[in-house]
Amino acid sequence: MGQSKLVILGTGGTIAGRADSQSQGVGYKAGQITVQSLLEAVPDLEQQALGPVQTQQIAQVDSKDMDWPVWRALLRACTQALEDADTHAVVITHGTDTLEETAWLLHSLLPATKPIVLTCAMRPATALLADGPQNLRDAVTVAASGGRSGVWAVAGGEVHAAAQVQKVHPYRLQAMRSVEGGPQALVEEGRVRWLVPDAPSSPAAPSTGAMVPATMSSDLLALDELPWVEVVFSGALARASGVDALVAAGVRGIVVAGTGNATVHEGMEAALQRARDRGVWIWRGTRCAEGLPVASGLGTNPAEADLAHLPVAKARIAMMLALAAQPRD
Repeated sequence: MGQSKLVILGTGGTIAGRADSQSQGVGYKAGQITVQSLLEAVPDLEQQALGPVQTQQIAQVDSKDMDWPVWRALLRACTQALEDADTHAVVITHGTDTLEETAWLLHSLLPATKPIVLTCAMRPATALLADGPQNLRDAVTVAASGGRSGVWAVAGGEVHAAAQVQKVHPYRLQAMRSVEGGPQALVEEGRVRWLVPDAPSSPAAPSTGAMVPATMSSDLLALDELPWVEVVFSGALARASGVDALVAAGVRGIVVAGTGNATVHEGMEAALQRARDRGVWIWRGTRCAEGLPVASGLGTNPAEADLAHLPVAKARIAMMLALAAQPRD
């Protein structure tokens, strides 16, 4: 048997982007350079991978346009790698815009038997000081280190857990952050230094409240699309009409990005109840940049049963997966 390999899956994104000039940091086109070509910018990648590297181009998309067919292909490729005894880890090149959602999808559906590491870039590959090559090298270092199984995101020298990572800035290089707890590890000069040595693999968010565990099955992968779920913001001057319009259009679920501790404007409450009465799932999260909703702990408030203990972008994906697992009439 030969040396085990590391698989790198390409999905596009800014890390594979191309601009008209080296000085152009916005206005580029994402998903233009193949994942195999990205490896050429990191000459010692196989050395960092501790073995041969195999690439597969899953897609070439701007991650703002991430869709279910790409996710489905990615899930299949990851599953194949996890089941392959000759593969020791997976790295995924991805756009920053929806990396946190893809990370949560993979974390929710795949067993934590090997490292799956997503990486990205804030500057296109053609930029004068592109950040993609270093991020890719760091991601391969983390994947090959064998320190943690499960799903991770690596960018800017930091290693983030799938349940915690979020994009927090639209332009700066240090755009990915774990707003609850900070990074799990740092990558320094080709070495991984874990800051939380006793943490479980890619720690999950609390499973209380509205959160429903997800599982992957052949039925899920056979779906043409995931159930329709939207995020609705509550705030000053919030109105019921948006909720009513979504329900009339056939939405299956709504995640409310509530004010403060997942509170909802009284002008929306009746509409949300009408939606519940029609079988639409309703979860409440917070629109705050940091923190998650906190229940009273008394277990006596029915309104706390629909709290989403995830950032709203991930809660939306969690609801889609939970709805997909429900039997349909």
